[in-house]
Amino acid sequence: MDQRVEHSFYPPEGQPSRPRDVLVKSASAYADIQWEQPHQPRTPDRDPFGYPHREMPPLASYAPQPDYVTEEDDLIKPKKLINPVKASKSHQELHRELLMNHKRGIGVENKPELQRVLEQRKREQMIKQRKQEEEARRKISPLEQELLKRHQKLEELEKEQERLEDSNCSAPEFIKVKENLRRTSFTSSGEKEV
Repeated sequence: MDQRVEHSFYPPEGQPSRPRDVLVKSASAYADIQWEQPHQPRTPDRDPFGYPHREMPPLASYAPQPDYVTEEDDLIKPKKLINPVKASKSHQELHRELLMNHKRGIGVENKPELQRVLEQRKREQMIKQRKQEEEARRKISPLEQELLKRHQKLEELEKEQERLEDSNCSAPEFIKVKENLRRTSFTSSGEKEV
């Protein structure tokens, strides 16, 4: 129980061994070739990718070796291309403005642009449709105009009859009886003709 078992990824100094990621699973044939070459001592200030040395996180120690050679100076190393959109001043200003609005808590519109455009179109179509309906109500066809004229004439005739009846109400009773007799005589003669 007093014995302590220590596990380390690398063997004691002076004794070369294969890295753990090569032993567990070789990610490429390059890892095996690299191991078969004479073992070169590690430089503490640089990692295999050429960046300044930092402590490797535990997951990074399990990463497979890259498929390309980084130590050879004969190869031309490509430079990372600049994204023209991100390099543009307008994009940078927009990004800066969005960050400032986010920090201030100013709400940026929650709806995406497409949804806003579609809603705007729908509103415009509804307004157009209402205008067309109102114009259709205002526009009167010739048939409707003729019907309106006849209807107005009938209303005028009814009003005249009402005026005559009102004027007859003030007339004496014998005149009313005489008019009733005339009406009955006209209807009885009309019935005989039919």
